[in-house]
Amino acid sequence: MGQTSYSAAELRARLSHIVEDGPRQLAAFAAWVLDNYQEVAFRSLRSTSRAARVNQNTVVRLAKALGYAGFDSFRSDIQSALREGVVPYSARARALTESPGGSTLQALRDAYNTNMAAAFSPEMHVALTACAEALVTARRIYCIGVRSCYSVAHYFCYVGAMAFANVTHTPSDPGSILDMMSDVGEDDIVIAVSYAHYSCEVVRGVNIARDCGARIIAITDSMASPIARGAWHVVPLPMQGPHFMPSLSPAFAIIELLLAEMVLRSPGAEQRVHAFEERIKRFGGYLPMDEPSSD
Repeated sequence: MGQTSYSAAELRARLSHIVEDGPRQLAAFAAWVLDNYQEVAFRSLRSTSRAARVNQNTVVRLAKALGYAGFDSFRSDIQSALREGVVPYSARARALTESPGGSTLQALRDAYNTNMAAAFSPEMHVALTACAEALVTARRIYCIGVRSCYSVAHYFCYVGAMAFANVTHTPSDPGSILDMMSDVGEDDIVIAVSYAHYSCEVVRGVNIARDCGARIIAITDSMASPIARGAWHVVPLPMQGPHFMPSLSPAFAIIELLLAEMVLRSPGAEQRVHAFEERIKRFGGYLPMDEPSSD
């Protein structure tokens, strides 16, 4: 059927051509795609049509108008284009320093609101519910992340271990990820957190865990992400914004939502959290609360 794979620049040019000269409905959808690569990369045919508010026929028609055999090959090139389009942190910092001072606050606020809306969307709730149901019955749960993502992984493991006996502590030394992942099995679930630029230690850990038969939940920014390949579930991480580092606020929100869904499915979670609190109090981990005055 002709060429079915394009570079990022070729794909953008072909979509732009359809926007300018294509039939009205197809042109409108092509314009939406140009502004929403991330949406297409993470979604199925049905979900993409729903997000763009077009019928599935229109999605397939656009793919074929571009020369693809169908939606899957079209989405694959979108994923590749996202991977090619990774912007260095230094370039993001330069753009931030060159932006008008008054616009930065509004841009950050708008990006935060958009990202959080995606984190709390019905689609995200469905994805996290599916993950939670399996996590509470897994033999062991691991969560790995390094550099900026270490804080996200540590937060899941620290809070999760209060309520669930099957949550392991995340390794603080990136080199220990290999050691830990080599011991996982098919009854275990590994939650991996990474975004572009993707951390070699996390990618290597995911590959090892997959080879050992564990299920992978990839919390990441793109279906083109190396930790998304072969993952049991991919949880899309909305993190757009003008900051020189992509926003991790939605990642913490997603972790909190996931843990909440797990607690809803675990009657013993409350007792474990209570026991944790009592141990910390007993050994002086919390400052004593001031007694209320009787005056």
